[in-house]
Amino acid sequence: MVCAKNVLGLALAGSRVLNRVYGSSLNAEQPSVPLDLTSYFNNQGFGTYPGESSFGALNESYPSPSLNTNSNTASPLYTSSTGIQYHAPRYLGPSTPDNVICANQTISVPPGPYFAISLLHSCDLRKKTALGTLTFHYTDNTTSTAELRSEPWWAFLTINRGEIVYDSYFGPNYTNHNTSHIFEYETALAPGKVLNAITLPSTTNTTEGRIHVFSMSLWRGRGVDVQSVRPTQKSGAANGTQVVEVVVNNAGAECVHGAGIEIELTGKGVQTVEVGRIKRLCPGDQKRVDVSVSGSCTGDIKAVLTQAGQHTHSRTFANLTLGLTSWNSTSSNLARHESPAWFDAAKFGIFIHWGPYSVPSWGNSTPYESYAEWFWWYGTHSAADKSGFRDYRLRTFGPDWNYDDTFPDFTAARYNPQEWVDLIADAGAKYFVITTKHHDGFALFDAGKTTNRTALHYGPQRDIVKDLFDAAKEFQPELKRGTYFSLPEWFNPSWGKYGFSQYNRPDSTTHPGIIARNPFTNLTEPYTGHIEVEDFIQDVMVPQMDILAYEYDSDVMWCDAGASNGTADFAARWFEHARSQGRDVTINSRCGTAEANDFDTPEYATFATAQRRKWESNRGMDPFSYGFNRATPDSEYMNATTLITTLVDMVSKNGNLLLNIGPKADGTIPQVEIDNLREAGKWIKSNEEAIFNTTYWFRKAEDRTDGSNVRFTQTNEAFYILSLERPMDGRLVVEAPIPILKGDTVSLVGHNASESLKWEVQEEVLTIQVDESVVGEVNHCWVFKILYSA
Repeated sequence: MVCAKNVLGLALAGSRVLNRVYGSSLNAEQPSVPLDLTSYFNNQGFGTYPGESSFGALNESYPSPSLNTNSNTASPLYTSSTGIQYHAPRYLGPSTPDNVICANQTISVPPGPYFAISLLHSCDLRKKTALGTLTFHYTDNTTSTAELRSEPWWAFLTINRGEIVYDSYFGPNYTNHNTSHIFEYETALAPGKVLNAITLPSTTNTTEGRIHVFSMSLWRGRGVDVQSVRPTQKSGAANGTQVVEVVVNNAGAECVHGAGIEIELTGKGVQTVEVGRIKRLCPGDQKRVDVSVSGSCTGDIKAVLTQAGQHTHSRTFANLTLGLTSWNSTSSNLARHESPAWFDAAKFGIFIHWGPYSVPSWGNSTPYESYAEWFWWYGTHSAADKSGFRDYRLRTFGPDWNYDDTFPDFTAARYNPQEWVDLIADAGAKYFVITTKHHDGFALFDAGKTTNRTALHYGPQRDIVKDLFDAAKEFQPELKRGTYFSLPEWFNPSWGKYGFSQYNRPDSTTHPGIIARNPFTNLTEPYTGHIEVEDFIQDVMVPQMDILAYEYDSDVMWCDAGASNGTADFAARWFEHARSQGRDVTINSRCGTAEANDFDTPEYATFATAQRRKWESNRGMDPFSYGFNRATPDSEYMNATTLITTLVDMVSKNGNLLLNIGPKADGTIPQVEIDNLREAGKWIKSNEEAIFNTTYWFRKAEDRTDGSNVRFTQTNEAFYILSLERPMDGRLVVEAPIPILKGDTVSLVGHNASESLKWEVQEEVLTIQVDESVVGEVNHCWVFKILYSA
């Protein structure tokens, strides 16, 4: 047995495949059934040089990859991080299609009782998600459907990370070094039925975005079995142990219940320290379970399932590499890092945008509102100014005013860090992230010798971040502390050689690294506190990240606007340092490298379906601004009900909510935000068992039938139905295969947990009886708990 690294992506012709390295492999008895889609291919998405292929309408394409495969055939296989085997997406030759644009094609499959279907797919537009419905046909002439949500194939900032990641893409006559992505989607099929065909969505509109399918695979049903074993780099509960993620399916006809299942891993040099446990797993369902092991080696690992003291299933996984290893800056190494357990469980955080932009505090009104924290940029970029920033600047401050004139009025005179952290705790949040430096380059922390453009030198003349972190440690020590950090600075001349434009058009977002000009006098605006350096990345960016990581002990490095960067080396050092301290830290998807990317960060957006990969949506309580916008009336701020329903929806889909507050220049938080946060916090704390430390349901994220609007979460002991609408006529009706069995008890959380409610199930429709007077005692969202019987 030899310890080794298992790398899925190899380089070819300058193109790297940056797959997350999991080391999940399959034995010879392969439950995956990769489908041959060659006859359906109608688009060429891969090329070997710019302009060769046209994936979308702009003559762009993926770079030709080389995937690590043991096959010498014309159809090499690719095994995903979820244990599914596919025909590998690849370049098939000049003028040769390699993917399917979904156009309502019906694909015949070998008839069989399959558990699930998985696809490798993407949308051919930027910044746009394509939606379509997959239809599954069974031999009994019935059908079932599932929504396929296809994310953009490439995105500036790498806000969403795919199953397969390439380090570039080809344009018509250039190579762009933003990453491009292919995503994986998995959905359950109807249990007990025989599938014989699949109809793809109809997505042929180039303006709306077309869904491309590269590969498709079915998973054979074999009772209760193990789909994949994935060693992580997370530490287990016991010192020195490692967490291994095991995915278990129930493709049988009966629910696992009672004593449930125990999952153990065995192999030469490997010992299970803490078994995984599943108390309830019904037909068509899937659960991910953590098993803690000790040992470090490469070889065959057997996953053993035990029910009622009897071994009921085992499966051997070949060539798995186990053991916690040191962090370094290579792609394959960094790609193994992922969001820690505390972040997955935390669900709700508070974002804080505060800086000199809080002085003008202008973003206009709905529907013309833009981010108030972008006041300086919009005020000097008239082509992008749809919200009247330039006009407001002129009429409010006059033609001679410059952005840095805000510094004296950014006083923080009423800033009370203890009140802030108490409010965050009262809101029910488990962590917070403060803007330590936005794109204007003004730092709220002690940036050392990198710049004097800080709150210690100007404005408040105090260390804003340290004061907040110290208050959290003293008064709310359970809160995790995060740091938002803009990698570039709009107008810092030291950034100039790295400057970029997001789009090639006049209204595009830019970080030019060129001193701003006053739009009325055409004179250069000052960049107060700037220190000349040789290289912005090495002398400003990375040192500031180091300061936040080591001197401020940040738990979350929440980057923004990642382009040119030094993130890889930083992340490797930080991860290793944190591990040595027994801490679990995390980094978001906007730090400029696809490898160092623990969770996705959609902005003012959510997903329609549950996502296997961890994500966190960020948005303001303001309808469309993070910084305080004086033009927003109180009535437009997110109220407690909307906050709660937003949180519930995201948690049910494996997401976190990072909700922003925007303090005023003096440090006071708008009262409407305080009131709504505290009201929501009362509900969150009364119903926290259905929110925190829960997981999503594989079968379904939501149900909107028969007047219901519900979401689902679960723990190992219970299943939760969260109704976003008040149950009417004394009952809640849910049309979903809820994992409920005779003997289970149902109660309304936050009311009287000991009061059991009557329920019945008929043809997979659950009806819960609940008295109107009881319903009336609950606000915002009604949570029904199904407690599994012994």
